[in-house]
Amino acid sequence: VAIDVGHSLDAPGAMSARGRSEFEFNRDLALAIERALKAGGFATRMIGADGKENGLGARPAKAGGAGFFLSVHHDSVQPHFLQSWVHEGRERRYSDRYAGFSLFVSRRNASLPGSLRCASRLGEELRRSGFRPSLYHADPIPGEMKPFADRENGVHYYDNLAVLKGAASPAVLLEAGVIVNRDEELNLANSGVRDRMAAALATALMYCLAPPRRR
Repeated sequence: VAIDVGHSLDAPGAMSARGRSEFEFNRDLALAIERALKAGGFATRMIGADGKENGLGARPAKAGGAGFFLSVHHDSVQPHFLQSWVHEGRERRYSDRYAGFSLFVSRRNASLPGSLRCASRLGEELRRSGFRPSLYHADPIPGEMKPFADRENGVHYYDNLAVLKGAASPAVLLEAGVIVNRDEELNLANSGVRDRMAAALATALMYCLAPPRRR
């Protein structure tokens, strides 16, 4: 399994409600996922953990030969939903409007059936572990409108994402939660919550990547 740490030091992604970069959240969760996968007997390949990987096209190329590509991210909201508050003497931007995880697949990926199967299983295991899908990425507003591939399990189509359409293997992008949401940010920063999420993801991949049984 290739684990892609979303964003980089130069392009750190969204900023949380308390001023922590998305890249830091992504790396912490990716490392937890790697530990859980290795404990389950998987071979892993980490991409971008040093924060120096800035090319989107290079990420799936570095996953060549892997059986699955998982890109790890954390979410924000559309800018017009953001409000201001003061945390530790500094003005920050936040929105408590949405929370939850989202999963994305590309119909331009070479292994779409496998991507869909694994994305649904990832969402199912996350729900079993107490996490809930956000669902708002399908809202009919500018910047969203990502159609559902599996609404129950929080899976959307996002066809032009470079890291998904460029992967030779089944590929899924995970938005683990909404870090501009003040309560969810604290939850996602908790190591116990990270480990629970990582364990759910590892369990899902164990099932969806298992060789088909012979009859």
